[in-house]
Amino acid sequence: MSSGSDHQATVIDGKAIAQTIRSEIASEIKVMLEKYGQVPGLAVVIVGNRKDSQSYVNMKRKSCAEVGIKSFDINLPEDVPEAELISKVHELNANPDVHGILVQLPLPKHINEEKVLGEISLEKDVDGFHPLNIGKLAMKGRDPLFLPCTPKGCLELLFRSGVTIKGKKAVVVGRSNIVGLPVSLLLLKEDATVTIVHSRTKDPESFIREADIVIAAAGQPMMIKGSWIKPGAAVIDVGTNAVDDPTKKSGYRLVGDVDFQEASKVAGCITPVPGGVGPLTVAMLLKNTLDGAKRVIEK
Repeated sequence: MSSGSDHQATVIDGKAIAQTIRSEIASEIKVMLEKYGQVPGLAVVIVGNRKDSQSYVNMKRKSCAEVGIKSFDINLPEDVPEAELISKVHELNANPDVHGILVQLPLPKHINEEKVLGEISLEKDVDGFHPLNIGKLAMKGRDPLFLPCTPKGCLELLFRSGVTIKGKKAVVVGRSNIVGLPVSLLLLKEDATVTIVHSRTKDPESFIREADIVIAAAGQPMMIKGSWIKPGAAVIDVGTNAVDDPTKKSGYRLVGDVDFQEASKVAGCITPVPGGVGPLTVAMLLKNTLDGAKRVIEK
């Protein structure tokens, strides 16, 4: 394949896929309401008033309303004592109408995130961050109650784009607890051969060039060049990085961890930023909440 070719990768439309998933969820909830007279409930806990957190939370609430999930909004002040936040979590654990509990991160400095997340009931951990859920994900023949939303969304994009995972070489760029680590475990469960490259990896390019599937979650704007991509590879770009752009009203634009312009000349399929992984993360949160509710209501 000559480098001057006019090949264009299939752009994976995360918005459209998320919309399909949302309508599947909405129809299941309708049936649940008719059959049991109950709907799933999601509690969203937000501490302080970070602009980005507020906008995420509003998006989550709006999506809940759209599919018929009842949302419980818990807004706490920036200076809330850790003990008070934890007792709020315990209250939600005990509330039978709440099937999922989401604590919006990051939390203020005076609160121990790990401690708070560990207090969320395993049955309601729709973010999938409880160490027991991650631990089960890491073990053969065990299944966590919930998978973390962004990694689950990455795989959903691959499945629904017809990408074969079994036996393929997958490279995950980044090793965070939120994306890199769990997505590599999920790929392993799907029988891919998985390599994780990270900030200490010597010559990441040499690994990425070999990959049939690339999951980029490093938080480094446009770090992965088009020339690093194997022709025909599937590229899932989890990065959302703001870079200065004076032509935009906001003064910035969002770019991924992959150089989209270049990579789309080589890849088989690729997600855009924004409009790729983002919408899937929220859709998977709704799906996890529905699954949590089904376990309780249908048993």
